[in-house]
Amino acid sequence: MEFFDYMLENKDQILSLCIEHIQLTAIALIIAIIIGVPIGILISYKKKLNKPVLGITSVTQAIPSMALLGFMIPFLGIGTAPAIVVVVLYSLLPIIKNTYTGITNIPSSTIEAATGIGLTRAQILTKIQIPQALPIIMAGVRISSVSAVGLMTMAAFIGGGGLGYLIFSGIRTVNNYQILAGAIPACILALLVD
Repeated sequence: MEFFDYMLENKDQILSLCIEHIQLTAIALIIAIIIGVPIGILISYKKKLNKPVLGITSVTQAIPSMALLGFMIPFLGIGTAPAIVVVVLYSLLPIIKNTYTGITNIPSSTIEAATGIGLTRAQILTKIQIPQALPIIMAGVRISSVSAVGLMTMAAFIGGGGLGYLIFSGIRTVNNYQILAGAIPACILALLVD
């Protein structure tokens, strides 16, 4: 019961941090989609680029998030900017990979038929390839969204805000209710996004 009392007493702070968390995650995801989908399309057309691009994004994914955050601080300072950049970098791999996979797995007979009826390369991309690849692309976006919600809790570690603020404050003060007040809404957000 004490935990629920804590939640009720601090509901305004929890709600504002939750909204801030959603905003930061949404900004990072929109940027990742704007960057990732065109890169996925590009590497599906330029086969020479697919291994280097997927390799670089895979290596980025393998770097621990705290190390990458620490690496960003000298370049971007402390606050929301490095947190957003880190979440964007972590979100790129599933989006790029799924876009590439979705477009390259469209049957060649479909592309030949579209070429045969006189569609240009741009028309084939916009009217056939992207609509058919959209479920796979959206699966990549969904994976990125769920991981972005979790990763954004790290933003508080460098003064970026969000629900991670409650988690890190709770760890510093050994306040389990504060930790749970940040962790539970973050988990719920991740489930809702999924």
